[in-house]
Amino acid sequence: MKKLLFCLVLFAISNNIFAQRFNDCVAACIDEVAIIKEYSPRAKAEIQSDAKGNLAVYTVSIGESNITPKQKIRFKVAIKDAATQTLWLFSDQNYQEIAVEDILVDCKKGDAIMLLTVDHRYALPHHEILVN
Repeated sequence: MKKLLFCLVLFAISNNIFAQRFNDCVAACIDEVAIIKEYSPRAKAEIQSDAKGNLAVYTVSIGESNITPKQKIRFKVAIKDAATQTLWLFSDQNYQEIAVEDILVDCKKGDAIMLLTVDHRYALPHHEILVN
């Protein structure tokens, strides 16, 4: 009986943990301004190659016409090479904020900055930021 109870409790806990995947919406921002203009599947994340400011990923509140950043989360940065489509890890470090110009030094037009969440609770559908 104890084994059955233990198995049921373990199942309930693991089921609850996995049910929390990608539950909270997040968005990339530069100086607390969302890179995308709308939080939708057709939105494109793009920045200029000479952009400046602090890049961070925030939990967001999504309104009718605005995206409001709330709390920074940890993320990693990779760069996707435009010519070869190769992804390479910019750094092993987890960031809560990084100067976007520090990343852009290693990018050329057509490359993409790729943001990776380090916590499975967060959904970041606009993780690829095209460098123009």
